[in-house]
Amino acid sequence: MNASPEAPILIHTTNPATGETIATYETLDQNGIDARLETATRTFRDWRGTQVSRRTEVLHALGGLFESQNEELARLAVTEMGKPITQARAEVSKCADLLHHYAENGPPMLESKTWQLSDGGMAEGRWLPLGPVLAVMPWNFPYWQVVRFLAPSILAGNVGLLKHASIVQGVAHKLEELVLEAGAPEGVFQNLCVSSDPIGDVIADNRIVAATLTGSEGAGSAVAAQAGKYLKKVVLELGGSDPFIVMPSADLDQAVKDAVTARIQNNGQSCICGKRTIVHADIYEDFSERFVSALKNVKQGDPMEDETELGPLSSEGQRDTVLDQVAKAKDEGCTLVFGAEKIDRPGAWMTAGLLTDVPLASDTGTDEIFGPVGQLYKAKDIDEATTIANAIPFGLGSAVWTTDEGEKEHFANAIEAGMTTFNAVNGSKIEAPFGGIKRSGHGRELAEFGLHEFMNLKTLVHPA
Repeated sequence: MNASPEAPILIHTTNPATGETIATYETLDQNGIDARLETATRTFRDWRGTQVSRRTEVLHALGGLFESQNEELARLAVTEMGKPITQARAEVSKCADLLHHYAENGPPMLESKTWQLSDGGMAEGRWLPLGPVLAVMPWNFPYWQVVRFLAPSILAGNVGLLKHASIVQGVAHKLEELVLEAGAPEGVFQNLCVSSDPIGDVIADNRIVAATLTGSEGAGSAVAAQAGKYLKKVVLELGGSDPFIVMPSADLDQAVKDAVTARIQNNGQSCICGKRTIVHADIYEDFSERFVSALKNVKQGDPMEDETELGPLSSEGQRDTVLDQVAKAKDEGCTLVFGAEKIDRPGAWMTAGLLTDVPLASDTGTDEIFGPVGQLYKAKDIDEATTIANAIPFGLGSAVWTTDEGEKEHFANAIEAGMTTFNAVNGSKIEAPFGGIKRSGHGRELAEFGLHEFMNLKTLVHPA
């Protein structure tokens, strides 16, 4: 008697604003995974030899689809992970901008470089594609995080496989459809609808040449360990508990406004936005009063409404994690100035909140709180502000508010982070490299650096 086939594993997506199930997806079994890996391998053999002009055509077409379907794509993201609709539209637009940017400005990044040799010969450095790359991506920016990998992958002549977060499987499936609609051959980009369990085996598979992950420190460590075991290149963009430093010369009105934005953007679920607001003692009382008032008055409501600034968190589990962190903070001696409370309604709702008196060496001081709960610190001078900024294991981004050129130069060199933004909310820019140091990961995305991460810089030597 033959054994009954195992029941398929299902992934359910849930609207975090209502708690209602949106859709159910059947995950791939091992045969399904293997078929997609084989398709990727087969497609790469042809795609790697295509003209760069063919690849840029796909990028432009894909960018056009993001533009023409902006509202549909934005609403899908809101429904699956709860970000306010205006921010979702902006995310989709940013994806379109990046796709067009690489199509228009990327080809010169692939040009060879030559060096004259001391023996009279010449060496050439040529950028060549590597093969199928696995991308493990999070739910907080479900389009942008993927396109940040996808655009340079297409231009490079690589092919990609996506393991997206389970809660945004609708977005993941839509992305695969869009790439095909843009004219890319089947296999240039494929969604792997799987849980996290098979990913170690996928990384180990000889058909995968490299991996990139945006996500938690734990997930990054696991992927890096597996990639290292099998000697495969890996790029990691992990968590952050970024400093937002305000010095006496700052425009306080704008600094307060941007500090609030940094804490509630994406419902507080952004790795690179300021989570720890560090204010010089000379302006601390004034800033604090304004900051607390503004944070209390953010417009919370239906994420589909244009006026909404703060929606639900991505899931009830994520909301409960943040609430547990706040409870621990109080146990560690922190002061909860206001808020950070569960809202008694269906879905993943909580209010914004603010912590002060945070001991630097505490778990609260060193961990990332991935939700709309800020931390406020007083610094007696520039040196103490720098000490507080660096008193964390992370090094992703940072923001500094000052008009003093000497202070800018100090922070540019002293803050331990992959990025510092002056007098604005920190965020990735399509034209500039992005990535972190310390436990925020390694490697770079965007610009020519992101393009080259998963390419072979092959040296060709021509003797005299």
